[in-house]
Amino acid sequence: MKLLTALLLALLSLAACAPAVVPAGPAIRAAAIEGFEPPPLPWMPVPAWAFAPSPPLPEPSGPRPESMLVMPDGARLPLRVWRPEGAPRFVILAIHGLADHGGNMLQEGGPLLAAGGALVYAYDQRGFGWTRARGYWAGAETMVNDARVALDLIRARHPGLPIFLLGESMGGAVVLAMGRVEVNGIILSAPALWGRAYMPAFLRSLLWFAGHVLGPVAMPPSAPNITASDNPAALMRFGRDPLTLRDIRFDMVSGLVDLMDEAVAALPRCCRDVPTLILVGGNDQVVPTPIARRALRDAGVPRVALYREGWHILLRDNVRDQVARDIIEFLNMPDVPTPREADGAAWLARTPP
Repeated sequence: MKLLTALLLALLSLAACAPAVVPAGPAIRAAAIEGFEPPPLPWMPVPAWAFAPSPPLPEPSGPRPESMLVMPDGARLPLRVWRPEGAPRFVILAIHGLADHGGNMLQEGGPLLAAGGALVYAYDQRGFGWTRARGYWAGAETMVNDARVALDLIRARHPGLPIFLLGESMGGAVVLAMGRVEVNGIILSAPALWGRAYMPAFLRSLLWFAGHVLGPVAMPPSAPNITASDNPAALMRFGRDPLTLRDIRFDMVSGLVDLMDEAVAALPRCCRDVPTLILVGGNDQVVPTPIARRALRDAGVPRVALYREGWHILLRDNVRDQVARDIIEFLNMPDVPTPREADGAAWLARTPP
């Protein structure tokens, strides 16, 4: 009887530690773009008894949000804009990666794309940046629905202009999970494709344990001997920005892998209905290049641009000028191959897979 009771208590404790998800609530209004009302920045003043000056108020990376994307449940997602000097020739809606926010994602790349004639928008996804429930996973369904609403709102604001989606890392997985969308083209920069199909069994088991038993426990979004970029300034900024996440809950990691599973499943269909260009860094350690190559090759993806000197955050890496030029070329002629696609085709054909 004691053993049965202990076993029951253990099962109840596991249920209590199920991954925490903070999805969208019920619809209470029409979606809209409204003025920016900044919530307080994450900032910890030094208490008076410490006899030390408080640090200055932190300054987030990128331009200050101009407005908010208000979702049907009332959630407010900050929206940043990079404008070209003249009339825009196309519109980009950018979706950032894990632990990041829209301003930091395009600190370097936003001005480069705007210089090529693009009007660039980037919003903070739920649970990230300047949103509420920061640090909690919203769930793939909510994130995808938010992206669809954001796309509709931006398209309605600029009728007649060609519109493109740009997803980086986790943002690329969100774009893939959206399925078929009415856009002129899609750019996926180092999309997060490390789904369970490409993990060894022990890692899948460890992930389940971490998500269900250690869910509230958090860890830094980096690992020893793994770097996201060859741009030291961008890496330092990521660590200092008050809106990037310093720690990632294990249940958020588990949710990310769920999203990557959806992205991998959608990959074979993504690139045939709409012109789609996938950008890969030859030195990527976050989504390791052997994993990315297997996923892309298994899906028969037709268009991959390889940047041999690139890393994971390509529009911040030292190859960003070339990456931005290729993106602008794709925006101008979505059906015409870009210069680095020949390298991508050779890379995909390499053995071993």
